[in-house]
Amino acid sequence: MNNPDHILIVDDDREIRELLAVYLQKNGFKVSLAADGRQMRALLEHTAVDLIVLDLMLPGEDGLSLCRSLRAGPHKAMPVLMLTARGEETDRVVGLEMGADDYLTKPFAARELMARIQAVLRRTRMLPPNLRVTEAAAFIAFGDWRLDTTARHLLDANGTMVALSGAEYRLLRVFLDHPQRVLNRDQLLNLTQGRDVDLFDRSIDLLVSRLRQRLGDDARGARYIKTVRNEGYVFCAAVDLIAGGQ
Repeated sequence: MNNPDHILIVDDDREIRELLAVYLQKNGFKVSLAADGRQMRALLEHTAVDLIVLDLMLPGEDGLSLCRSLRAGPHKAMPVLMLTARGEETDRVVGLEMGADDYLTKPFAARELMARIQAVLRRTRMLPPNLRVTEAAAFIAFGDWRLDTTARHLLDANGTMVALSGAEYRLLRVFLDHPQRVLNRDQLLNLTQGRDVDLFDRSIDLLVSRLRQRLGDDARGARYIKTVRNEGYVFCAAVDLIAGGQ
């Protein structure tokens, strides 16, 4: 029998924590609870977790700061689904900038949270066929950069490492597997996050902007990711596969 996925819920509202725990446990998940960042870190020190449901508004260190610290530490690959009581796009944008893999706005149905959790876990464990790396392609080279497909980080021309969030890595992989091809927002969101675009969802534009910053790219004179007006984006650099980082 397979071990159940272990979800860590970090929320200062005790009632929400316990209600979500009961629902997820009934649906086959193992659940741990934390009221703040201190408890979250204590649990992560001795407990293996598959995904963190992280509330944005927490006492003391907030969810954005905690997400940022996760991405900079030993749990940088940990999937994070961020909860926010605010409906404003700014909060979603900042959460994704900090490295969250997805977001959900309160109030929400427990069933929707479970569906999002399952989708994030599925994306982090099994890349779509178009993102699978051939055995010989340990690195993907483009311009002044190399993408390490094992460690999932970038290396610049001097060999300096640039870390990527899970969402940034998936987006870059989509571009690298489809160079010189215009991809619209629906295609990018579906390939990277497994869901269709919402009319007001600008998360892909945010991630493109964030990825451009990582690459030192300028939207007005793009070397790598070019905006095609009213259509989407195109990766315009040549792409080479490298065996073993040679």
